[in-house]
Parts: sequence; structure tokens; C-alpha cells
Amino acid sequence: MAISLEKKKPISLVKEKPGLQKIVAGLGWDEATINGHKVDCDVSVFMLGSNGKIPQDEFFIFYNNLNCPDGAVKHLGDSRAGEGEGDDESVNIDLSRLDSRIEFLYFAVTINESEERGHHFGNVENSYINIRNGIDNSILCQYELKENFNGQDSLIIASISRNNGAWNVEALGQAFSGGLGTLIELYQ
Repeated sequence: MAISLEKKKPISLVKEKPGLQKIVAGLGWDEATINGHKVDCDVSVFMLGSNGKIPQDEFFIFYNNLNCPDGAVKHLGDSRAGEGEGDDESVNIDLSRLDSRIEFLYFAVTINESEERGHHFGNVENSYINIRNGIDNSILCQYELKENFNGQDSLIIASISRNNGAWNVEALGQAFSGGLGTLIELYQ
């Protein structure tokens, strides 16, 4: 049974599934059309060092950079509308292959062309992130975004962090304005 994540209450992935190395982070949301355009959410991963910054640009994973240099994180591609059941965008992660400089994985969700189209997270319903076992695809934990972030277009939804050789996952739900560019400035 999956654990429902609560903001600021980390859980240990290793404790939940000893020996876990391969995980899948899945993002989903309901399809919506606002101002004549479908709301296009995008998942990104900021692979951060102990200083809270990406060690080099290639450790920022998104729809235009699908793989990191060590091959440990792979974005599976861009969904433009949130159509259908299940995850709309996914990222495969092999924790055993992560570069030793990486201490944190921050999962961001942004709305593409939000300013031009007048889109924000107040338009997005039933969004979530789940962390699944990469071997059997079972859901280990999930976070359903229930807050209404009206006017905000960027969100750090969850993080995974090293913890003395283990890995913790934590729901964050921290909203920003300014799109993906704002987050890039924050973590570069």
C-alpha cells in the first residue's frame, strides 16, 4: 500500500523498500482548456549538490535535456495536455548511478507558456506526483496537490535527498511565479 506524503514530513525510501535502487517519479494532472489553449504542465528535475545548486547545466533534466551525464536520471518525454489515465510525464531514476556530487533531486512542475496563455495552477486539477518501484512499478508513496495556487505557474512538488547512504522523499508543494526561468535562476 502506498504512503500518502504530507508536506515537510520526509519518509525513507530504503526503510519502505530495502535495497531499492530504481524508482520512477510520475506526474499527473487532469486535462483542461483555458483561454482556448490546453494547460501544458512540464516536469523537471534539478539535480543539486550540497550547496543547493546544479553542478553543471547537464544536471538539469527537462523536456529539452532528457538525460543527465551519469545516465542515472532519464526524462521519458513531454506530454502537452494531461490526457488519459495515469502518469502524464515520468522520470526514471537509478539511485545507485547518481553522481556522488548529487545530494538532492528537486522535482519541479511548471506550466508552459503560462504568461502568454493566462494559465496558472488554479487551472490545474487533480495533480500529483508518485514515486514507484522501478522494478515492479508498485507505488511507494504519493503526494496529491490539493492547494489552490491561483496565479502561480511554477511549483517544487517534492524532493529526494541523500540521508547517510539512504534516500528520503519529501512533499514540498512550494509555489512560485515566473515560470521555469525563475527556478533555473534559483538553482544555477
